[in-house]
Amino acid sequence: VQLQASGGGLVQAGGSLRLSCAASGRTLSSYYVGWFRQAPGKERELVAAISWGGRSTYYADSVKGRFTISRDNTKDTAYLQMNSLTLEDTAVYYCAASRGSGPLEKYDYWGQGTQVTVSS
Repeated sequence: VQLQASGGGLVQAGGSLRLSCAASGRTLSSYYVGWFRQAPGKERELVAAISWGGRSTYYADSVKGRFTISRDNTKDTAYLQMNSLTLEDTAVYYCAASRGSGPLEKYDYWGQGTQVTVSS
């Protein structure tokens, strides 16, 4: 499956962005989907993940209550709605798909990343 992340950009602190992850090649409904981010000089971290049917979600503590992950399997697309953005959210965001059964298992396919920059 090929993944294409989009929706990043420059936003002021307190603002919102919605990232999209479009899949092609195979249906996304067969995969757990995760959003990761990597800031300069930091390790990549899992921000949010969603199960195949969307019933189960996972969030890193740093984004709970601000970010919402969702998916539309009819469109083979997953989303990350990011609200109340802070400077610490600045990073390259990647979507990934896993054949595993949980959010912390190995992710097999990765998108190319989309830059999110939050300004003061």
